[in-house]
Amino acid sequence: MTFNEGMQIDTSTTSSSGGGRGGGRGIALGGGIGGLLIVVIALFLGVDPGSVLPQQGGAGQYDTQGVDAPGFDTSQCKTGKDANEIIECRVIATGNSVDAVWAQLLEGYQRPKVRLFTQSVDTACGPATTDVGPFYCPGDQTAYFDVSFFDLLKSQFGSSGGPLAQEYVVAHEFGHHVQNLLGVLGRAQQGATGSEGNGVRTELQADCYAGVWAHYAAITKQESTGEPFLEPLSDKDIADALSAAASVGDDHIQESTSGRVNPESWTHGSSEQRQKWFTIGYQTGDPNKCDTFKAADLG
Repeated sequence: MTFNEGMQIDTSTTSSSGGGRGGGRGIALGGGIGGLLIVVIALFLGVDPGSVLPQQGGAGQYDTQGVDAPGFDTSQCKTGKDANEIIECRVIATGNSVDAVWAQLLEGYQRPKVRLFTQSVDTACGPATTDVGPFYCPGDQTAYFDVSFFDLLKSQFGSSGGPLAQEYVVAHEFGHHVQNLLGVLGRAQQGATGSEGNGVRTELQADCYAGVWAHYAAITKQESTGEPFLEPLSDKDIADALSAAASVGDDHIQESTSGRVNPESWTHGSSEQRQKWFTIGYQTGDPNKCDTFKAADLG
C-alpha cells in the first residue's frame, strides 16, 4: 500500500527514544502482537510469564526514572514519499491515516500518541522491551513501536512483509485505542480466558477495526492537502495484511515454537480467526460489525 507522495506527515503526536531504563506502573491492556511469543515460550518451558514480561501494578501511577537515549529524528518525516521510503515515517503516516478515518467514524475521537523506541521504553503501564512487540498502553493513551519488530514479523513469523502487513499492525494498535475510548478495552481482563475468552475477543475486535481502516484508507482525504492519504489497495496489499494476521495467530506461533497447539492459553486468536475479523472490517467498513463480544462463533 503506497502513500500519495503529496500527503504531509503530521508528527505532532509522535515522540522517539533509544533504550530507556526505570519505568512506571500501570495496567497494560490490549497488549502487543509480539509479546505473545514470549508467553508461549515461557509456558512451554514451565516458566511464569510474569517473570519475563514487564511488571504491572496499580493503574494511574507513573514514575519514570532515568533519561531515554536519543531516538529516531522524526523531522525526517515530511511527505508521503518519506513514508514510502523510511519505515519509521510509514508508522507515523499510517497513524495519521488511521486517525483521519476514525475521526469520521467515531464522534469525539481523540488521537492517541505514538512513541517510536529502540530496545526498551518506559510507559505508564510499566517498562517494556522490544520483545513485547508493538503495544498500546491506555494509561498514557500511547501506541508504542520498535520498528525492528517488522523484520521479525517476516523472518521469524513468516509474514510476507509488504507495506500493508506493517500498516495492519499499526492500525491494530490504534484499534485498541478506539476500544479504550469506547470503554471496552478493560473487558480483555474480565471473564473467561482461552480461545473463547474476552482477551481473544478484544484482539479480534482490534483486527476488525484494522480492517475498517483499510476499507476507507484510500478514499479518506487529508484535510490539509485535500488528497487521499494512500493509493488504492491492490490484491497483493490485502494478501500482505492477511499474511501478517495469519503469522501472528496463536496456533501458528504455538506450533512453530513448541510443536503443539493449546487453545486454552490463547490470547490473540488463531490465524484463521484473525484473518476472518480483519476481512469483516475490510469488506463492510462498519465498526458495528466488529462486536466480537456478542459473536457466538469467532471463526
